[in-house]
Amino acid sequence: MEKIDYREVEKAKANIIVEIIEYVPNSVVTKSIIKKTTGNISVVSFDTGEALTKKIIPFDTFVQVIDGNAEIVIDGISNLLTTGQSIIIPAHSSNIVRANERFKMISTIIKSGYE
Repeated sequence: MEKIDYREVEKAKANIIVEIIEYVPNSVVTKSIIKKTTGNISVVSFDTGEALTKKIIPFDTFVQVIDGNAEIVIDGISNLLTTGQSIIIPAHSSNIVRANERFKMISTIIKSGYE
């Protein structure tokens, strides 16, 4: 089950990003940090065994794991990321984000420059 919280994080206030989102059993939870027409930054938590379905988006996506370990599959190639590691999912690439164990990540999409 996927749960999305579109409320942005409070501005001009220090945050510990890994703490602003919780793990929810059998779920993927997404919380917006910044959501604009030119792009967005979200923090996402995945329970063990959960995944985002295969998709292709027309923008580069920067993903950084902030807790646990993630599997990011880009065009059929599996990438195993640990806490602190990041990867750029290229625009127009098929990708799957999978939790072999629970993890949290920051996802940044910049839409400008693709007009």
